[in-house]
Amino acid sequence: MDLGFSGEVVDFYHKYRRGYPAGAFDVLARTLNLTEDDIAVDLGCGTGQITVPLAARAKAVIGMDPSPDMLSRARHEATANGKGNISWLLGTDAELPHLTVLLGERAIAAITVGQALHWMDHETLFRAAGPLLRTGGGIAVLTNGSPLWLQPVPWSRALKATLEQWLDTKLSYACGTDQEAQVRYARALGDAGYDVVRESVDYDDDLTLDQIIGGVFSAASGDRVATPDQRETLADEIRRTLGPHAPFREHVHVAIVIGRKPQNPLPRNAMD
Repeated sequence: MDLGFSGEVVDFYHKYRRGYPAGAFDVLARTLNLTEDDIAVDLGCGTGQITVPLAARAKAVIGMDPSPDMLSRARHEATANGKGNISWLLGTDAELPHLTVLLGERAIAAITVGQALHWMDHETLFRAAGPLLRTGGGIAVLTNGSPLWLQPVPWSRALKATLEQWLDTKLSYACGTDQEAQVRYARALGDAGYDVVRESVDYDDDLTLDQIIGGVFSAASGDRVATPDQRETLADEIRRTLGPHAPFREHVHVAIVIGRKPQNPLPRNAMD
């Protein structure tokens, strides 16, 4: 599965995709009773924005991603941060059940998916994850703010107009960060037999033009942004259009939807 995350796009992703706030990891640890004896899996791990800090909260973490370039950069980041308890696996959500063969049933305390679930078959994933999870553990879906071009502020609206003109397409897809998607994920987790918990962490962030441009290129693929010259031309256009709207402040809403595996029900004869 080629999602376009390779080469220079990975460099932009690593440099400009922000990390998740500490409060989000506090929510995971509290809700899933995560301890230093547990194993966690970060699915669609990218360059390790969740994987690396999660490793400080668990005995071991497995980072899975379908992009070799993403995994290579994530491995380098983990080494630089002294995290030796992370293993990296090339794979997609469809291959998650294979971990049962490797680790056994009920071996995982947490499966995290950070702003990547829109690439996956979430209903199938939620059901497939069940046998891997220990009681009280669960699967957590996290977003880290909506796309830079879908913010309710003037600089974002100017960015959206610039990108739509450049790409010759309308930009409305929120990549699973919108309220409708959060409700859909929560409903699917409930249908799959999980106890659903919804939490959030909010913070404000001041951005530079370089961070905005880098954030755009971290999500960009296709012919219109394929070469350095094209990216430079688009970057100049973004600087010209957004310059009058400085400063660039973003309110970031970290939405967390957790499906927690419930206690196994007692057999009927045990309740007689």
